[in-house]
Amino acid sequence: MRVAVLADSDTRWKWGALTAHRLVPDRSGSASGRRLDGFLLRGRATPTARQLTEVGVRADALREVTGVEFVRAVDRERYDVIVLSLVGGAVQAMLHGLRHAWRGAARRPVVVTGYVGVVYEKLADGLLLRHGADVVLANSRHDAERFRDVYTGVGADADSVVECALPFLGGARYDEKARLGRKHPGGTVVFAVQPSVPDNRADRTYLLRRAVDHARRHPDREVVVKLRSKPGEHTTHIEELPYQKLIARFGDEVPANVRLAYGNMGEVLDTADLLVTVSSTAALESLHRSIPTAVLTDLGVREALGNHHFLGSGCLASWDQLDAGHLPEPNAEWLARQGVAADGPYETWFDAARERVAELAAAPALPPLAPFYTPVTAPGYLPGRLARYGFAPDGSPRPGAASEDQARAGTLRRVVRHTMREAARGAYRHGVQRVAPVIRRMGEL
Repeated sequence: MRVAVLADSDTRWKWGALTAHRLVPDRSGSASGRRLDGFLLRGRATPTARQLTEVGVRADALREVTGVEFVRAVDRERYDVIVLSLVGGAVQAMLHGLRHAWRGAARRPVVVTGYVGVVYEKLADGLLLRHGADVVLANSRHDAERFRDVYTGVGADADSVVECALPFLGGARYDEKARLGRKHPGGTVVFAVQPSVPDNRADRTYLLRRAVDHARRHPDREVVVKLRSKPGEHTTHIEELPYQKLIARFGDEVPANVRLAYGNMGEVLDTADLLVTVSSTAALESLHRSIPTAVLTDLGVREALGNHHFLGSGCLASWDQLDAGHLPEPNAEWLARQGVAADGPYETWFDAARERVAELAAAPALPPLAPFYTPVTAPGYLPGRLARYGFAPDGSPRPGAASEDQARAGTLRRVVRHTMREAARGAYRHGVQRVAPVIRRMGEL
């Protein structure tokens, strides 16, 4: 089985590649059982080599492409399954591009898409942009019901929605006794930060100070601030105010039992006795392992923060409560609806999706891709979504979109283009992280 995964950030590469492993398992015990080719969509969030290493999911081949280059590459190669792990607008563009490229083809690959984590905003917008894939994965029963409601609500086919779970849940179940005798007898508290939530300096500084104060109040504990990226790197969301820069201003106020950490979230959770976050998907990873998990209410329970998704979970708590020794008790019914299977057969949660993909891949022929958005249903919206990724309203490459051969021709040209691209990314990041905050502060004077 040959699988292609197209991703546009480090988090989406993690979801897409692990989803491919779940849907098309290598049962042969050899490298010949499944081939996974990775494609990284060129853009502001294209992951760096360090980010890819941190994710820890490897491919048999991996390269950076534009949208048009990807469509041409998978049209030329004979793939069985394509996983689109992208922002909604990019998924829609690829669906139309692939539909156009496969016109008249006797066979085509199965196209799969979904979400990388908790879906707490732009539900209808993101879902309708993903409509048209053969399989739209829902990470929980809760999401599957919502997804079907959205599709049927606009008169679109909802049969593509298949319930599964997040592909990166797993790891050792929490065992407090196994962690006795460590350097910090009070345990390890992991504060999982997010690049865009909250979105202002005052709130981010407040949360960081509370984490530092917690470490000061509990010198027998270790407080680990789990970072998403290094300054200058981009993730799925833009990080204007990196926590490592904010904590540098604390100077000697930071006690010795506070440390910053990068690395794979699963490895960090291996040492965690309490996971604290605003609304990160890491909370679901932690709950899956039965690690005590707190979703912070200090800044309110608000849609803008995403922590409203955890209403009914039993995990909502404040730093004051955690300082006093409170450990949240999760609600078992809520966990089951959210696809967190700490006590259940987690591996079986992918059976339905695996069977659906296998059935479609074995079919003599599949019908053309049929997105809900077309030049007829969304003439004022669709063309702009497609143009951003190099496609005309009918899904064909826009005039002037370079072919893959032209784009890759000449060693010197490749070096120059790569250098210019990195310089442009650096300028963009500088503007987001340095210039924009200054302009905002000047505007407040």
